[in-house]
Amino acid sequence: MANLKDLRSRITSVSSTMQITSAMKMVSAAKLSRAQNAIEDMRPYAEKLNELLQSLSASLDSDTNSPYSDEREVNNVLIIAISSNRGLAGAFNTNIIKRVRNLSSEGYPGKSIKILPIGKKAGDILRKSFDMEKSYNTVYDDLSYDAVAEIAEHLMDLFKTHKFDKIELVYNSFKNAATQIITTEQFLPIKPASQRAGEAMSKDYIFEPNKAEIVEDLIPKSLKIQLFKAIRDSVASEHGARMTAMHKATDNATELRDDLKLSYNKARQASITNEILEIVAGAEALSDS
Repeated sequence: MANLKDLRSRITSVSSTMQITSAMKMVSAAKLSRAQNAIEDMRPYAEKLNELLQSLSASLDSDTNSPYSDEREVNNVLIIAISSNRGLAGAFNTNIIKRVRNLSSEGYPGKSIKILPIGKKAGDILRKSFDMEKSYNTVYDDLSYDAVAEIAEHLMDLFKTHKFDKIELVYNSFKNAATQIITTEQFLPIKPASQRAGEAMSKDYIFEPNKAEIVEDLIPKSLKIQLFKAIRDSVASEHGARMTAMHKATDNATELRDDLKLSYNKARQASITNEILEIVAGAEALSDS
């Protein structure tokens, strides 16, 4: 059994760790509240914009298609890995890394794969086995639509100039504080909508100046919103994952501290008992003499 000094030292260390994890849990909970409100407010707009764009695109003639909907043979693929800049968030970043590796090996075997990480954690690991296109780790320093729009414009240029034939997003979609859904989403080319959707759109609305010009204006905006929503989802998921991880860490530290205190009390009781026995034995020896 460990001596009393070692047990006291371990109890102090675990208690300090418990205070840190508890504080981190409260900080993440506060940040999660803001991030959750942001993504929940944004989702209806992003989904409606995407629905409108796909419906418009489906109703256009084939000769008026946008360069961003150009379906071509897939040889070069860019995977956008959206992770975080910090750890201590459970399996949040690990799941992204696993999904990217599975997507490259199972979804695009034999293809040329490059990774564009948004977030330091995934980039640090994936650069060991993949070629990097570029990294955007500072976007979280002051997350804004304008900063994300610049990234989206860069991605659109890469696709339009045929440097990549397909661009995929991999990120954690926020469901609730305890659940994050690993999501793979095609960014470019734009997925075509059903013809029925296009027919419904053409019957319900009158377009000015015309559908083709509206689509050309909407596509870049829709792609920027899509990327911004994915990053917002990832931010909310990160805070939820970290809050959950720190909650579990605090519970584990509490349990360990209680076990150590029990061991300390037992060791202290045994030490006192031994001292009493030594005193009694000494007293008996003196009385016998």
